Amino acid sequence: MGKFVITTRKNGEFQFNLKASNGQVILTSEGYTTKAACNNGIESVKKNSQDDNRFKRLEAKNGDPYFTLTATNGQVIGQSEMYKSKASMENGIESVKKNAPDAEVVDES
Repeated sequence: MGKFVITTRKNGEFQFNLKASNGQVILTSEGYTTKAACNNGIESVKKNSQDDNRFKRLEAKNGDPYFTLTATNGQVIGQSEMYKSKASMENGIESVKKNAPDAEVVDES
């Protein structure tokens, strides 16, 4: 089972990583000024990760594929790592869909 891990950035902002059951980070959030906003972001990922239309499949300048997950208002709520292939990226999206809804929240901030 996956988990959301909340941490504090060096600048004092909160962020979360969604980790798959193997511990690999599959989605990273933006920085939030409050822990409450960070928790709202987690709830948004749980909800929006079940809608394939919320995933934007993108390509970095070097050609590596990656994806973002957006809320209903179009705001990015999480970004993946860079992948070496589109197939790997699609596996990452499927992993978010599978792990996010029931993931526990671990606060390490």
